[in-house]
Amino acid sequence: MRLLERVRKEWFMVGIVVAIGAAKLEPSVGVNGGPLKPEITVSYIAVATIFFNSGLSLKTEELTSALVHLKLHLFIQVFTLAFFPTTIWLFLQLLSVTSINEWLLKGLQTVGCMPPPVSSAVILTKAVGGNEAAAIFNSAFGSFLGIVVTPVLLLLFLGSSSSVPFTSIFSQLFMTVVVPLVIGQIVRRYIKDWLERKKPPFGVVSSSVLLMIIYTTFCDTFSNPNIDLDKFSLILILFIIVSIQLSFMLLTFVFSTRNNSGFTPADTVAIIFCSTHKSLTLGIPMLKIVFAGHEHLSLISLPLLIYHPAQILLGSVLVPTIKSWMVSRQKGVKLTRPTV
Repeated sequence: MRLLERVRKEWFMVGIVVAIGAAKLEPSVGVNGGPLKPEITVSYIAVATIFFNSGLSLKTEELTSALVHLKLHLFIQVFTLAFFPTTIWLFLQLLSVTSINEWLLKGLQTVGCMPPPVSSAVILTKAVGGNEAAAIFNSAFGSFLGIVVTPVLLLLFLGSSSSVPFTSIFSQLFMTVVVPLVIGQIVRRYIKDWLERKKPPFGVVSSSVLLMIIYTTFCDTFSNPNIDLDKFSLILILFIIVSIQLSFMLLTFVFSTRNNSGFTPADTVAIIFCSTHKSLTLGIPMLKIVFAGHEHLSLISLPLLIYHPAQILLGSVLVPTIKSWMVSRQKGVKLTRPTV
């Protein structure tokens, strides 16, 4: 019974494992030209559904109160979309001499280029009792920025890997990301009261569609006989991802708690989560567009698939520590910094 409850709670993580397993068993179902026709159903319909859903669920009215805190927003966005990818690029120059699978390393770079998530950073900031309005604003604003900035970063750091022309990427992004997002926001204005009353399961819808995208991505992989992934590379990537998250959380904590930073303890909580979390919901569809038809797409996607559960798990484990620090700091009690 306890196991069933756990499965129900973590259904998306279980779904990822099932989707990859199903793709391994019968990859022909989800390949381009197969019964599912992913070149239409995934590339256009599924991606557009996710972003229409995001537009419908995004509470823009809640963001206005957070607009004034420009220094906080600037810190988070610069860290997420400039410092993060650049630091990963420098780190990968060192790792490139190792025997780690080169496509997994390219996947690590794509993680660095991703915008913040719309949900996990906000949920964890709320759980600690941090500046929730700032977390909502930066997650939403970062997602909007990511629509333009992320493809540019991917082409900047991994340009030679993409077989899709620059103009083609942006035209598809515009039609499948920007347009559905704007339509979602417009529709929301007219049915806002109904949405508030009924509270539709937006997260479940996006996650379900995302599982379909993950499934078809891995169908492409397992149908390619040239793909060879060694376990050593996978274990090392897992270790590197956890190390990156911990290091960046500590770094954002140190920077935001300096005496002249101007940030409150509640601001620091939002900064820690929003600056270091990366979006799987926005990331996978974008990779699908930017690396369309690439034979190593699933290996490039794998680090992001690992990063997502790792950020939620690490964040959840650190909630009590960060919460006790924040409460003590707010009470004026001088405490040592939490070990992140």
